[in-house]
Amino acid sequence: MRTRTISTATALAVLFSSAALVATASGQAVADSSKLLNVKSSGDVLVDGEHQRVYVSDPKGGKIVVTDYAGTVKATLDGLPDVEGLVLSPDSGQVYAAVAGLNRIVSVETSSYTQSASYALDGAEKPRTLALASGKLWFGYGPDAEGGIGSLDFSGDEPVVALGQDGGARFYAAPELGSDPDSGILVAGEKVTSDDTLTVYDVSGPKPEVKVSKSVEGGFFDDIAVSPDGTQIVTASGAPYYHPVYSTKDLSPLGRYDSGTYGAAVDIAPDGTVAAGTFSWYGPDVHIYRQGKWSKVREYEFPNTGGGSGGDTLAEGSLAWAPDGSRLFAVSENSQGAFSLRVLNDPVKSLPTLTVDAPTKAPRAKSLTVTGKLTDTAGLPAGTELAVTRTDVESPDGKKLPAVKTKADGSFSFTNTPPAGGKVKYKVAYAGDATHAAASATDTVDVSRTATKLTLNKNGKVYGYGADVSFTAHLGSTYKNRTVEIWANPYGGDKPNKLVRTGKVNSSGNISATVDMKRDTTVTAVFAGDARYGSKKAKSTAYAKVKVSTAVSKHYKTGKIGSTKYYWFHKNADPVLKTSMTYYKGRKQRFQLQVYANGAWRSGGSPEYFKLGPDGTCTVRLEGPGQSGVKGRVRSSYINASSGDNVNSTTHGAWKYLNFTR
Repeated sequence: MRTRTISTATALAVLFSSAALVATASGQAVADSSKLLNVKSSGDVLVDGEHQRVYVSDPKGGKIVVTDYAGTVKATLDGLPDVEGLVLSPDSGQVYAAVAGLNRIVSVETSSYTQSASYALDGAEKPRTLALASGKLWFGYGPDAEGGIGSLDFSGDEPVVALGQDGGARFYAAPELGSDPDSGILVAGEKVTSDDTLTVYDVSGPKPEVKVSKSVEGGFFDDIAVSPDGTQIVTASGAPYYHPVYSTKDLSPLGRYDSGTYGAAVDIAPDGTVAAGTFSWYGPDVHIYRQGKWSKVREYEFPNTGGGSGGDTLAEGSLAWAPDGSRLFAVSENSQGAFSLRVLNDPVKSLPTLTVDAPTKAPRAKSLTVTGKLTDTAGLPAGTELAVTRTDVESPDGKKLPAVKTKADGSFSFTNTPPAGGKVKYKVAYAGDATHAAASATDTVDVSRTATKLTLNKNGKVYGYGADVSFTAHLGSTYKNRTVEIWANPYGGDKPNKLVRTGKVNSSGNISATVDMKRDTTVTAVFAGDARYGSKKAKSTAYAKVKVSTAVSKHYKTGKIGSTKYYWFHKNADPVLKTSMTYYKGRKQRFQLQVYANGAWRSGGSPEYFKLGPDGTCTVRLEGPGQSGVKGRVRSSYINASSGDNVNSTTHGAWKYLNFTR
């Protein structure tokens, strides 16, 4: 260890005196989920309910990705350049895909994900959109300025391709298609131009017949859906800023779903529930409606996963229902071009809003009133039953209270007399049903309790290093709980607050715990409270000194002058003083030197601080005064805060007396 040096001669020359050193909740549906898709684009989404599989076409990547209902990839079908439209066969055995890059429609077996057929289209180019109606597969095809509608008929021994099935309607390129497979309704509209014409076909006969063709609101149709009863058409396009609804009979407007700006997709469930999708950076992306009802059942807003200013957005035409209506699948894109398959659960269920309002404070054993309200966009009848649970220190797992029923406006109220004090929580829950998600809400009342008396001794006491000190807590009157915890929290960030003892107080109300006092320590007694008496803490801070000693060397003898022991040195000898002190990181000893002059001990300069080594020692060498008759004394101390930390109390070592002779 490095030895520090102090000049005794300097100390003789410099003599001076010492210096002063509340609560609302919406419905709780099953949690939605999402999985990243390894695709470059999304052309269409198809759900196979029989096998619980989801197919996503990737035109830019030239493939179809197949996942399960959780979004886990089960297969990737490559070699399909510019693949877009997807349709499932009526028996769920085949998926048909329009592959514009091959000028073909391919068929994939749903059991094995292998290609089962590839259909040439008699010269038709760039098939992009597909629809099933009246047992035929209809497809939109055509490069720019050569759009048309064709069909594939699988009813005979060999598939039959028919082109030019557009009934005189003109399409710039492959039109967007929508259909009702059972009623024979097929609808077509321009996908790549602003032409706002929709054409409705009856394809139930040998040849398509145009029922009606006229201008509507829209153009650049991203998606077209026909209701399962074949009576209504819903379109999605960048404008208007809603999803309009038309009659399949004459394209007369029937209403609109006010979804917001930039319609991007639409799909209709087998029960008629409409999913209207929008391209929305700063608002909901998917909007659910019951058929013909213009108020929303619920909405979904995608999070921001790309780091841009807005949320992820819905890909065009990328919404698809599970056949049983239990899920809705959507493909979203973030600002970094990453695509995700989003699984939206219980989409047909509206999200009720339930509020509960209880008093902020209330006396124990006195009646209080709790009020609230259950509301829902789809409406709920008067008399809807709500479950009520009270949770308190006496019933930590909750106690079921009598159910309460709503009034016509959804409001409700009930009274209760809390038997226990403290935080009392009232939970009101609506179970939900086939069309409404469950909902619950809580509110908490601070119920009064009698103040508890708790004391802890030894506050402010100072003890020697390592003393075993017994701290005693005294607990006054309580109801049932007689348990007290005693915690010890030593000074310094490297030592945790530690539970020293927990137990019931004795018949006198006392409990004690022993603490090894190696540092200043805050001791805390904790009573958790019970049903009638409040929680309480009592603190006591006690202090611990350090161990400190100084060994002297290089003297030629020891002896007493009067009753004081001195170490004797020759006048040119350099005393060596080795201090040992309780170690703490960064700790320094204060080294003080005094000389005897003019009948008193006087400090020679300011005390100096020297850092301890990792073993807690520090060696200081004093330069001999070079003259005899000099008496000095030295002392090592730990000074709280000044010695580099505050984890112990100030401790002074013993003075060591030095006598310099010839």
